[in-house]
Amino acid sequence: MTDRSYCLGEIASALGAELRGDPDVRVSGLATLQAAGPGQISFLANPCYGKYLTDTRASAVIASPASAADAPTNVLLLDNPYLGYARLSHWFDPAPIASPGIHPTAVVDPSVTLADDVCIGPNVVVEAGVEIGGKVVVGAGSVIGARTTIGAQTVIRPRVTLAHDVLIGRRCHILSGAVIGSDGFGFANEKGVWHRIAQLGRVVLGDDVEVGANTTIDRGALDDTVIGNGVKLDNLIQIAHNVCIGDHSAMAAMVGIAGSTRIGRHCVFGGASGVAGHLEIGDQVHLTGMTLVTGDIREPGVYSSGTSADSNRQWRKNAVRFRQLDALARRVKELEKKSEGRGQST
Repeated sequence: MTDRSYCLGEIASALGAELRGDPDVRVSGLATLQAAGPGQISFLANPCYGKYLTDTRASAVIASPASAADAPTNVLLLDNPYLGYARLSHWFDPAPIASPGIHPTAVVDPSVTLADDVCIGPNVVVEAGVEIGGKVVVGAGSVIGARTTIGAQTVIRPRVTLAHDVLIGRRCHILSGAVIGSDGFGFANEKGVWHRIAQLGRVVLGDDVEVGANTTIDRGALDDTVIGNGVKLDNLIQIAHNVCIGDHSAMAAMVGIAGSTRIGRHCVFGGASGVAGHLEIGDQVHLTGMTLVTGDIREPGVYSSGTSADSNRQWRKNAVRFRQLDALARRVKELEKKSEGRGQST
């Protein structure tokens, strides 16, 4: 928790919200409509939670004009309440603020270029030729490989591995356990024996990229693996070599993208989606959870595959019927031919 508090007038001004209520009321935290009490501010972004609005004990609520009529408290009106909540959340973030400096247990090569205000945590290893920009934070136990560049104001959480020649943009946020720039899965087969292919490309991250915990992004085989500006990657995602992801796309946990696939801008992939290799996915493509893509998608829209959960008994029946679909289609085709033949004879 934090000991910060702000008056509603100050918050409304910063968010560009219209305030209906007392501008001098102070709040010291954020909470859900159900859990909020006096001195806290809440928000209503999803209509499903509107049923909790009338009984909330929050000192203020961020809401849209259409949903604020029943609010029993002060209201900050915004067309996008969720964005307002997102911006305000940083005012109450209890995460410790790192102080500039290099921890005595860190191992930093003499050739490294560091801005004066970077923070290098305990047991960090920074290899030769690395360049680290201003206000960068590198968490404990992280490894920064040779000739890697990290842009200003990027935060690297503990136990992150950046391999050699990785390029990280500004204001990126890389969570613990992420591995960026490891070798892609490239092997040549000769008579049943696999021979490793050296991966000669890099990984390039644009500005404002988020990489979740234990997510892996492989370096390119020849061309670079490129993650565009503003891309958000959840935990436990695998991005294979030579993949390109367009600006401001977002992927939920456990998505897998096979090698050399190109993904457009403003795409959204639901959790556990899988995309085969060497495909082209256009802009503004939305995959629902666990969708499997095996061909190009050229048109924007929402795409799904697979079946949703059912009782085991019904699922087993459906599985049997699924295996019978080909035979059934053949029978229908034969019946149609016979029907056409009888129609011509009459």
